[in-house]
Amino acid sequence: MRLKVTCEDRLGLTRELLDILVEHHIDLRGIEIDISGIIYLNFPTLDFAALQHLLPAIRRTPGVFDVKTIACMPSEQEHNATRALLKVLPDAVVAIDMQGKITLANDAACSLLQQTTAQLLQQYLGPLLKGIHISRWLEQASPQPLNKKVTLEGEPYLADLLPIWLTEESGEQSLAGAVVVLKSAYRIGLHFKAMRSGDTGHFDGIIAHSPAMEKLLSEAKRLATLGAPLLIKGETGTGKELLARACHQASLRGEGPFILLNCAAIPDTAAENELFGYAAGAFGNNMQGKRGVLEQANGGTLLLDEIGEMSPLMQLKLLRVLQDGVFRRVGDEQEVKVDIRVICTTQQDLACLVQGGQFRQDLFYRLNVLNLHIPPLRERQKDILALALHFCTRFAAELERPRPRLANNLSEYLQHYPWPGNVRQLRHCLYRAISLLEGDELSLALLALPEQNSLQGLDALCEGSLDEAAKGFERLLLERLYPQFPSTRQLAKRLNISHTAIANKLKDYGIGKHKK
Repeated sequence: MRLKVTCEDRLGLTRELLDILVEHHIDLRGIEIDISGIIYLNFPTLDFAALQHLLPAIRRTPGVFDVKTIACMPSEQEHNATRALLKVLPDAVVAIDMQGKITLANDAACSLLQQTTAQLLQQYLGPLLKGIHISRWLEQASPQPLNKKVTLEGEPYLADLLPIWLTEESGEQSLAGAVVVLKSAYRIGLHFKAMRSGDTGHFDGIIAHSPAMEKLLSEAKRLATLGAPLLIKGETGTGKELLARACHQASLRGEGPFILLNCAAIPDTAAENELFGYAAGAFGNNMQGKRGVLEQANGGTLLLDEIGEMSPLMQLKLLRVLQDGVFRRVGDEQEVKVDIRVICTTQQDLACLVQGGQFRQDLFYRLNVLNLHIPPLRERQKDILALALHFCTRFAAELERPRPRLANNLSEYLQHYPWPGNVRQLRHCLYRAISLLEGDELSLALLALPEQNSLQGLDALCEGSLDEAAKGFERLLLERLYPQFPSTRQLAKRLNISHTAIANKLKDYGIGKHKK
């Protein structure tokens, strides 16, 4: 049982309270005194009758203002709070005395050191850790907080050494020991990833209103913070480099270099020099040497664009870099070690290239750890108009003119055009159109898009029955003509059938304003 006695600061008051406990044959277990005028008493639990006699006796003591029962003593409350805090901490926490012996260890420390609390107490912490001299640190005249990399069971940890200072009555401070916090490198990495994952602004430049692109960006934001190789697949013009750059900026290497190497544009004779660089004097009188893209990307990201075009010899050399992180410059015997993340892009099916013997299988599995697939623009219909408006705003600003409005039939046409060149084709055709625009309305004629074969999907239609093929062709024809004849009456006149029949067919096929 615990009592809290609120009283005045009077000499002899504490002794009088102890005398009352003796008169009632109560064995005192503990007493704490607060200078603010509070005395705490700890004794065995009393029954109700005994307590009814004790409390009035204490209240009648001169200088006592109030007395009441409490759940625990201040020291017990502080001790319980400290134990609860240490128990839930995921990092290992150990307290040591001036000799470096363990005086306290939380559950995480016991788990890490694989010993119980009783086993750890009075052991020296120093021999358990490699990479730090705790005794030397404690022997300093005034040891300061220290952060040190240590090794425990072969695993790297960051040790935070925090000195414990006690203030004497004279005001001087004396060292009483230290607290050591051990944080695993893995957990530190998770903390950095958590901090970076909240910053999603690096993907703001990628327009995503369609479900396919929303799913892609959701996956990209999670994969960006990882360090494994990333393979980005997609047709030409879909924005693979843009996505790769956003993943780099959102990663832990975002402040480091981002180096691009186009594997399709470099001849095999120059590829090795570009990738690895060359030593001074390797070629004639060249005494300066050159760093390759691997060295330039050290600490950052190397983007290998169109990796499927890389020659077999360079594939073999790149494989070793991915395995060991080391390489040699051309004409140099000394190895260079680099720390890079490799992101690759391709519009080819690397698995098919592997089967055909054009791409190394072992390199494919090294690169295809994490992968993303950017859907073609024709499968992102909800993004097309947003992209078009974005480009119109951007190009109008560059050309210092007001943003043009889109003609009535242009929006529908843009959304139904197949865009074989994807986003790049859309961007280029809009830039040309705005450059040539004389008025304030962008029309279909200014786009100068190549005509697409209306029978483009005929091969797919041949797989079904005659009725299915006829309906498929009808759908393709309506999709092709509707952007040019966006009203049901215009389209009915063009095809020489009734307005009602066209309206029903557009509704059945989900075309235009009649989309289901």
